[in-house]
Amino acid sequence: MEKDPVCGMLVDPQRSAGSLIQGGKTYYFCSQSCRAKFEKEPTRYVSKDAGEKIEKK
Repeated sequence: MEKDPVCGMLVDPQRSAGSLIQGGKTYYFCSQSCRAKFEKEPTRYVSKDAGEKIEKK
């Protein structure tokens, strides 16, 4: 699972509403709305924690 960098929701990359590559990293989104917000201001959402991978235990 990946974390949507805009809203923080956990997203399955196989079922995401879209993805974008920023700075060599792929970000996955729960909705087109979150993807659009990221596209408009990517630096607002890119941080060391944004888009982190969540491992299931």
